[in-house]
Amino acid sequence: MKIYAGNLSYDITEEELRQEFLAFGEVESVSIITDKYSGRPKGFGFIEMASKSEADAAIASLNGKILRERTIVVNEARPRPDNRSGGFYGDRRGGGFSGGRGGRAGGGRQRRY
Repeated sequence: MKIYAGNLSYDITEEELRQEFLAFGEVESVSIITDKYSGRPKGFGFIEMASKSEADAAIASLNGKILRERTIVVNEARPRPDNRSGGFYGDRRGGGFSGGRGGRAGGGRQRRY
């Protein structure tokens, strides 16, 4: 069962998080999510445990626990919605938005032909 852990300290390691969950059963994987540009942790992660009963025990015991001076949030991970469109602008990649840059999204001077 996959578990979400949020409000994590930015300096907690995956091994430290694994140790917290090992007290409740077999931990299959631990992943702290990082920013893809800076590489810095985002303050949340996912833990996968072998059985639902072990995961439920971990959630009940660890949700609201203070870990590295932060009250962590632990619950069952929700499935990721499959509406990811591939970027900030989604499927709206065409023109229309000038952004206050002289009528062109890229700004600068317009070429005259």
